[in-house]
Amino acid sequence: MAPKRKLIEVALPLEAINRESAREKEPFTRDHPRSLHIWWARRPAVAARAILFAQLVDDPSANPDQFPTEESQVKERERLLLLISRLVVWEDSNNPELLLEARKEIFKSTGGTPPAILDPFAGGGTIPLEAQRLGLEAHASDLNPVAVLINKALIEFPPKFRGLTPVYPGLADSEMTNWLEARGLAADVRAYGQWMCDEAEKRLGHLYPQATLSDGTRAAVIAWIWARTVVCPNPACGIEMPLVRSWWLSKKKGKGAFVVPEIVVDPTHPSGRRVEFSIGNDIRNAPTPESDGTVGRNGARCLVCQTAIDLKYVRSEGRSNRLSETLMAVVAEGNRSRVYLEPTAQHRDAARVARPRDVPDQSIPPQAPSFRVQAYGMATWADLFTNRQLAALTTFGDLVGEVRQRALTDALASGRQDGLGLDQGGVGAQAYADAISIYTAIAISRFADMSNSICSWNSVNENIRALFSRQAVPMTWDFAEVNPLGSISPAGSIKAAAAAIRDWGSPIGEAVQADASARDFRDFVVSTDPPYYDNIGYSDLSDFFYVWQRRSLRHILPSLYGTLLVPKAEELVANQYRHGGKAGAKAFFESGFQEVFRKARESASHDYPMTVYYAFKQSESSTDGQSSTGWETLLEGMLTGGWTVTATWPLRSERVSRSVSLGTNALASSIVLALRPRPDDAPTTDRRGLIAALKRELGGALRTLQYGGVAPVDLPQAAIGPGMAVFSRYASVIESDGTPMTVRSALARINEILDEVLGEQEGDFDPTTRFAIAWYREFGYQQGAFGDADNMARARNTAVTTMERDGILSSRAGKVKLFGPVDLDDSYDVTTDAHTSAWEALHHTIRVVEGSGVPSAGEFLHLASQRPDGAVDLDLVKGARVSPIPDR
Repeated sequence: MAPKRKLIEVALPLEAINRESAREKEPFTRDHPRSLHIWWARRPAVAARAILFAQLVDDPSANPDQFPTEESQVKERERLLLLISRLVVWEDSNNPELLLEARKEIFKSTGGTPPAILDPFAGGGTIPLEAQRLGLEAHASDLNPVAVLINKALIEFPPKFRGLTPVYPGLADSEMTNWLEARGLAADVRAYGQWMCDEAEKRLGHLYPQATLSDGTRAAVIAWIWARTVVCPNPACGIEMPLVRSWWLSKKKGKGAFVVPEIVVDPTHPSGRRVEFSIGNDIRNAPTPESDGTVGRNGARCLVCQTAIDLKYVRSEGRSNRLSETLMAVVAEGNRSRVYLEPTAQHRDAARVARPRDVPDQSIPPQAPSFRVQAYGMATWADLFTNRQLAALTTFGDLVGEVRQRALTDALASGRQDGLGLDQGGVGAQAYADAISIYTAIAISRFADMSNSICSWNSVNENIRALFSRQAVPMTWDFAEVNPLGSISPAGSIKAAAAAIRDWGSPIGEAVQADASARDFRDFVVSTDPPYYDNIGYSDLSDFFYVWQRRSLRHILPSLYGTLLVPKAEELVANQYRHGGKAGAKAFFESGFQEVFRKARESASHDYPMTVYYAFKQSESSTDGQSSTGWETLLEGMLTGGWTVTATWPLRSERVSRSVSLGTNALASSIVLALRPRPDDAPTTDRRGLIAALKRELGGALRTLQYGGVAPVDLPQAAIGPGMAVFSRYASVIESDGTPMTVRSALARINEILDEVLGEQEGDFDPTTRFAIAWYREFGYQQGAFGDADNMARARNTAVTTMERDGILSSRAGKVKLFGPVDLDDSYDVTTDAHTSAWEALHHTIRVVEGSGVPSAGEFLHLASQRPDGAVDLDLVKGARVSPIPDR
């Protein structure tokens, strides 16, 4: 019997999922699992939750005995979609009634025995964690030890120690009596973590003096602002010149502050001069764009002689170990504000610390993508830190072992049995002490992202900009050294770790280190977010954390930290420097993906679709349509592995304030695909047969997507699903020359048919509406270039000036912008407008609905239909649903 069709293969409430995915990424989201530790390109938890639910729950059409009519199926489908819309609200993530309702639906569709979920590329742990939240057994694997540790901390340890009382002296007798889920473990993590921080302050306090304010009071230091320096190559100068990106410390209105450099005579210096720094607050003397900083992309300049210096010289000096640093400013805690102070001898001297022994001296990969520091002489991971930062991090790291010993002693004293350690599968005192020490080590690892010499000072928000604010290790010139005993410290990371696991204790989870192309998929249902071709070098980046984790945990988790660095040879990323160039990288990635999908096809559960996420980039558009090497390779691997695509859904997970999306109608940030095994006896067809099938099926599928709420700009991506469903149902599609059709060629054919279908759909519209639909797909309600608008308008037998006069857009300073409903005139009279269109009538309808309600909108449409010229066809207005019309 054929497996039942699942909801994800028919419908999803994309608008709700995308809205909540963007909200989840806002900084104010509290107690989020991502706060446990950094991982790159995590999927939003709410999106993963929705996908898993829809992956397991039957679509009503799969149960005709219960829902025999189309009307009953639609009604039941809408009920399920509404449940998903409630399920994806982040604030209700742990709502017991809502989760119980979702679990009942899953149990009903799975015969009371839900399958185990596997993510073989688990990364930051989003998918396994959300599987547990839905009451499912979760399994995670990854080749990367850092990812495995994150997953163990999220899905494996909390259930293992659920319901236990804490062992830290006095905690079990506190007012807290409810130690359900992992609250006892979380309380111990906080308590032992605080002990670690208190102990570190005793050992490190002398290295971090307070600052003296202008009124003589003392204040805690938040950060020290340093500039790297290099000797000016001009023989007549030779000053130790600061390399500064920007002199600004604060750009807040009314609180501006900046560094003021001054050249002073210093006979002790070889050049006879040096640079001193003070703090300026008079905006009239503030740095201008021309005078701000001394270094940029094109080189540096000397403050004294104004000599232009090529960055090649700076790189050469760095590789010769002749880069130094100088203290420019001290940032202290004020009365609800930052206080900027000039450096003093006390603060300069406190930073003069000998380099500790036993620091992470493993080499940084010389050709790692998105790394820039090696060119400046930073050859080992320890080189990314100042000596004082190394002293702090090694001190915290050494305390992890002391935390473990104290926790073990206290656990035994509380009556816990000794048993095996975590690495041997234990659950007693040894394993519990291991778990507590692991969470403290994770906190230190996470804190290292804020405590290195690549961190910089954000003058707009007046805070530290962490190293991994993006997926790279860039070079920074002026850097911010945080006070590890102050407000930004491992204590904050420990609190975040405890908050992430406090209310967790869901079904058993397992996280193991495994190569996805070699592991067993037997009986699992797979949902995964695989690497994106060459976008992110996970292993190279995560070495930064691994070297610190290994220093603390190699004796606690020897099986996970047995290598000096993260394994790289088998990592499924198209890394050119690792695989002999572009062709070798592509071949490695392609063969690896084919093997992953082949093994999944062999042994994974066939009762449910597999779901796969792919991070789509708008820049990957080509003359053949929406395609890219990574995208094609992913699809090729799926098809060659024996799968057929049954649905694709575009997900918008980026925040509105994200810099790359501002002012654009950017494509969805990722696509999730639903896959089914292709029958072994699948037929073959030729190019003509494929095109005929696409023409026959794509129109209906596209209408379903449009009425299902897919944004117009996302239609080409969403249409890949039904298009690839046609292509991938065949064992092979033969080209006219007898060769098998490639995925690239198939994508081109899908896009061609898509253009035809869209053209046919819009053929009955007036020229203005056809232009507006096309423009909206590209730019939404944002601005676009006049030249593009002019070409598009001419092709549709209209003109930009005509449409501006008709009041649907504005054209100013070479930019064109469609009016949204909110921009339209409330006094508009549809009966007297000489040049109306379906687009204009549609948007005024939206305006009336949102302002006055449905009855008023009905009156408006009735008036519009009475126009003697018949300019407004209500059926066409309904068909032009390309804007976010409220569902009422």
